[in-house]
Amino acid sequence: YLMFSMTKIQTMTAFMQLCEQGKISLDDPVGKYLPAYKNLTVREGDKVVPANKPLLMRHLCSMQSGLDYDLRRPGILETVSKYGEAATTRQIVDSFVKSPLLFHPGEHFLYSLSHDVVAAVIEVVSGMAFSEYLRKNIWEPVGMTRTYFYKKSIVEPNLNCQHIATEQGIVPMSGDACDYQISEAYESGGAGLVSCTGDYALLADALANGGVAATGKRILTPESIETIRTNQLSDVSRGDMFRTMGRPGYGYGIGMQILLEPELAGLDGKPSPATKGVFGWDGAAGSCTIMVPERKTALVFVIHVRNLGVAYSEIHPKLRDLIFEE
Repeated sequence: YLMFSMTKIQTMTAFMQLCEQGKISLDDPVGKYLPAYKNLTVREGDKVVPANKPLLMRHLCSMQSGLDYDLRRPGILETVSKYGEAATTRQIVDSFVKSPLLFHPGEHFLYSLSHDVVAAVIEVVSGMAFSEYLRKNIWEPVGMTRTYFYKKSIVEPNLNCQHIATEQGIVPMSGDACDYQISEAYESGGAGLVSCTGDYALLADALANGGVAATGKRILTPESIETIRTNQLSDVSRGDMFRTMGRPGYGYGIGMQILLEPELAGLDGKPSPATKGVFGWDGAAGSCTIMVPERKTALVFVIHVRNLGVAYSEIHPKLRDLIFEE
């Protein structure tokens, strides 16, 4: 399956590993690692002004960067036109800020290409390609053997056909293309992975069990997992999240949503039986990962249906609540 935005769970895990090692911090300016991200500008109405503060790694991780999810922005198109399929993750990520940010860093929430930028930073800090870093530090320790970055050149005979929900029902999509594969060399930290339910369950299980995988290998400390599931959004940013994505009762931490108010998150206007601190994320084809450290429980649900709104508004909340049914 194409994991789409469930890729972000791995990107945030990788980032927090580097934080544990003291190689990077949430409050480091992005420009420390990517010079293109120094001296950013922001669009204010019909004016472009200097950003009022540096863009921090925390802003990227919490989707408060001022970037958007426009894959057709001029900088991206120019970079791909110049370098073709050889355009690297770093080259493409640098192109994101050839256009002004949409707001000053930290002032609003907008779901965006921010985690793709985090992947480029991980490459700089680790000195490895992003995929190589994940392989050595997550996939191998956890035991994930069927996870990799989507490439147009790779023929995956077991790749499940994508479908799309339409007014006429759920119908197959033509081809298996990943929208977020900007070039053949690009490794999207936000949406680029192909994987299977079994592999993702191994990762989710580790994050629900204090960072220790079923193999016995530790990939994160409990303290890092607590940081991931600590809300990073102000009331204004939470309002942005609710307005643009729904998800009543949730905040957003380091790359994942966190249940803050179960009384607002249930179905049919009822409180959810889930407890505060449930965390995880989902993907564009309807999949989701839900983790409950207090119960040492993780749930991974994988489908391949685009445009399926009911997955997020009903199916995922119901799956979450089933964990807590006595």
